[in-house]
Amino acid sequence: MEQPYAIEMLHITKRFPGIVANDDITLQLRKGEIHALLGENGAGKSTLMSVLFGLYRPEEGTIKKDGKEVQIRDPNDANDLGIGMVHQHFKLVECFTVLDNIILGVEPCSHGFLQKADARKKVLDLSEKYGLKVDPDALVEDITVGMQQRTEILKMLYRDNEILIFDEPTAVLTPQEIEELMQIMHNLAAEGKSILFISHKLNEIMEVADRCTVLRKGKYVGTVDVKGTTKEELSRMMVGRDVEFVVHKEPAAPKDVILEVDDLTVASKLHSNNAVRNVSFSVRAGEIVCIAGIDGNGQTELVYGLTGLEPVKEGKVLLKGKDITRAPIRERSTSGMSHIPEDRHKHGLVLDYTLEDNMVLQRYFEPEFVTAAGFLKRKAIREYAVRLIEQYDVRSGQGPVTIARSMSGGNQQKAIVAREIDKDPDLLIAVQPTRGLDVGAIEYIHRQIVAQRDAGKGVLLVSLELDEVMSLSDRILVMYEGEIVGELDPKTTTVEEMGLYMAGAKRKEA
Repeated sequence: MEQPYAIEMLHITKRFPGIVANDDITLQLRKGEIHALLGENGAGKSTLMSVLFGLYRPEEGTIKKDGKEVQIRDPNDANDLGIGMVHQHFKLVECFTVLDNIILGVEPCSHGFLQKADARKKVLDLSEKYGLKVDPDALVEDITVGMQQRTEILKMLYRDNEILIFDEPTAVLTPQEIEELMQIMHNLAAEGKSILFISHKLNEIMEVADRCTVLRKGKYVGTVDVKGTTKEELSRMMVGRDVEFVVHKEPAAPKDVILEVDDLTVASKLHSNNAVRNVSFSVRAGEIVCIAGIDGNGQTELVYGLTGLEPVKEGKVLLKGKDITRAPIRERSTSGMSHIPEDRHKHGLVLDYTLEDNMVLQRYFEPEFVTAAGFLKRKAIREYAVRLIEQYDVRSGQGPVTIARSMSGGNQQKAIVAREIDKDPDLLIAVQPTRGLDVGAIEYIHRQIVAQRDAGKGVLLVSLELDEVMSLSDRILVMYEGEIVGELDPKTTTVEEMGLYMAGAKRKEA
């Protein structure tokens, strides 16, 4: 007799205002398998997994676990059934420590007192076993996005869940961490755990998944055995057309210096050492300079110092020759700087504003959008938002009046990219610009970044994606422990050489 599926989602339909997010979708997960869920931004992947985890109730369809129909009314029901989820946008309490977040909801108590010693030991044992190094006493608000990701995974493992849902788990990890995570997933599957793995990254799906289910615009396209398919075939199923995986660009022709950074030092929030130490470099008009490095080596603080999100301790920042070291954020913006931030929720969007209000966040005070008396020109704002939504294919259930929080992560990212590029900046600082985007959207964003360069803009790219670094940049600066340890030419260097600089095993004067 054939073993029942670990999870069956049969004919699931979920509707939101103006959109059918899941339209009669069936998904079957075998015991001990890694099952990938693939689709464009807004295809309904996260919604389907949120139905399984009890965050949403479907209008139609049934869910079975081990062949028996189950009711999942909320995440507590899901946890009771052994279903855990690492969300694309983490569900962590920022003012709590890593340990407090992991045990939240299942706190070990004795006689009404919290007993953290055993919990701490279990967390440290799990992090050792799976290579998820975390500091249990660090506050979540002070740790990197990669560390927050690990905290989420440990939260799930701490609860001994059998069905593990990973929603875009590698979007915030370095290449080395991604390899480790793939190994962790193999180990978990070998232990009999069943894994549902949402990803846009075809290489990862080819490497780690046993089977792959593809969704497009809320509908089920098909399920394939990964060993019997190709990246090209999967991308065709996902997007409905052939996708270019190579970035086509002419050699750079750099002109005047747009950004000059001189001996910049930025303090760390995590420890007494400085996060950025005496960093100097320049970005010229007509070139893409990439800051590469393993997450947590000062790239985030460097960008905060350049954009005004954190004060600079020492050094100078010049934009087109003008000293903006102590300038407010709005002055930097109006002086010709655009910033696609690393954390789209924290620094990119006001989540409870509409899409149209988010599109003019840094321009609402311009005459195009406000009257002399200070009233917003609502019609002009809407027309502007509609143009950007169409141009950048931002998918939202109610168009410009959609609340940003309700959109998929990839479409939130597209909205930020649209807003920042359309400001027509002299300098575009793009931090992880394609995080969480599908191959079709990545292809489009890459073309936009190259177009900015070709239009004579300076581009400072910060990316953890080595493929992106190698294919987009004209110069690569590698950061290690807050310093620039090497300047590399993508045409002559290799990923292996770059990896040595990133790991601190190699240095040369930039």
